[in-house]
Amino acid sequence: MNAQSDIEAGGANQGDLFSKFDDFIAMRDGILASGVEDPFNLVMEKVLSPTRAICNGRDTILLGTYNYMGMTFDPDVIEAGKEALTEFGTGTTGSRVLNGTYQGHKECEDALKEFYDMDHAMVFSTGYQANLGIISTIAGKGDYIILDIDSHASIWDGCAMGKAEAVPFKHNDIEAMEKRLKRVPEGAGKLVILEGVYSMLGDVAPLKEMVRIAKENGAMVLVDEAHSMGFIGENGRGVCEAAGIIDDCDFIIGTFSKSVGTVGGFCVSNHPKFDVMRYVCRPYVFTASLPPSVVATAATSIRKLMHGSNKRAHLWENSKNLHAGLKSLGFQLGTDTPESAIIAVIMPDLQKGAMMWEALLKEGLYVNLARPPATPANMTLLRCSLCAEHTEEEVQTVLGMFERAGKATGII
Repeated sequence: MNAQSDIEAGGANQGDLFSKFDDFIAMRDGILASGVEDPFNLVMEKVLSPTRAICNGRDTILLGTYNYMGMTFDPDVIEAGKEALTEFGTGTTGSRVLNGTYQGHKECEDALKEFYDMDHAMVFSTGYQANLGIISTIAGKGDYIILDIDSHASIWDGCAMGKAEAVPFKHNDIEAMEKRLKRVPEGAGKLVILEGVYSMLGDVAPLKEMVRIAKENGAMVLVDEAHSMGFIGENGRGVCEAAGIIDDCDFIIGTFSKSVGTVGGFCVSNHPKFDVMRYVCRPYVFTASLPPSVVATAATSIRKLMHGSNKRAHLWENSKNLHAGLKSLGFQLGTDTPESAIIAVIMPDLQKGAMMWEALLKEGLYVNLARPPATPANMTLLRCSLCAEHTEEEVQTVLGMFERAGKATGII
C-alpha cells in the first residue's frame, strides 16, 4: 500500500478531521431517513414580496425571514440601490482603510448617527463581523466579559477571538449577573454584553436594571439590538430606547439584515476615542467593504425607518394576534406574552419539529426550524418572525395552517 492509500485508509479513523461532526451527520441523516425534506436547505425559487415567495413550486407565506419592517421591496430603497449600482459599479474591491470607502459608506454612517442620535457610527460588512470586531478589539487578554449564557454565536466568537475571560450568567438573571461582576479582580477591564431581544425565544432583556448594575460596578456596556432595531422604542432604536437607558450604553451593535432589509452590520457609540477602532479592529481592517448598492439601500432604509411609527404599530398588532391565536390553539410558546416580532413555538423533540416544519411548508408556510445547540435548554423550536407587511388576513391564514399541521402531526 502506498503512502496515499495509507492516508485514505486512515482518513475514516482518528485522522479524519470531519469525525467531530459525526453526531450532527447522524442527526441529519435520521431526519432525512424519515422522509422529511431537509429543513436546513430550502431554496426560494422566486421572491414575490417581503411576505411571500415560491418555494418548491408553491406560493408560500414567509414567516421566518427577520424582515421585520418589510423594507426589502420598498420602492425608494430599491431605486437607491439601482442608482448606486449604475454610478459606482458592483463593488469596492477593497478594505475601508484603503480604497473601500465610497461616499455611500459615509452617508450610511451619517444615517446611523442620525437614527441613534450618537456621535460615531462604524459600518461592517456583516452583523457577525460587527460583534466579532468590536468585542475582540475592546476586550482582550486580562479583561473580563460578563455575558448572558444565551448570547448569539457572534458574541461568543468575539470573546474567543479577543482572548478575554468570558464569564456567562444565567439567561436574563439580574442577580447572577451582579454576582459575577463583583467577582472580577480589582483593576481589571470589564465589559457587560447584553441583547435587547434574544433571537431564539423572542424574549426581551431587563436592560434598565442590568445596565444600572453594570455601571455601578464600573463596567462598560455593549448591547446587541439586531432583533429590536426599527421595531421597538418610540423611534425604533430598540430596547435600550424603550427602557430609557440608551445614553448609558457605551456601544450598540446592530445589523442591516433584519429591519433594514439588506446586509451588513454596524456599531454606534458616543465614546470620544471610538474612531481609533477603524485602525485597530481586524475584522474591519482586513475585509472588503460593502458594495455601493448595498450601503445605498441601507442608508435609504434607515432614514425611512425614522418615520416608521405606523409600520411599528401594525407589526405589534400582528405579533399580539399571532401569539394569542397560537396560544389558544394549544401550542407551547417561548414567552407568556408577545415581547417582540419573534414568536417561538416549542416542539416536543427534533423529529416532531421537523415533521411539523414540513407539514407547514406543504400548507404553504415557511418558518425556521431551530435546534440544539443553537437553542436554549436543548429545545427544538419553530421560530416565527413577523413582518410589518403581513396583513391581518395573512395572520389568520397562518393560524389555520398551524392548526391543521399541528393536528396532523399530533403536536396539538
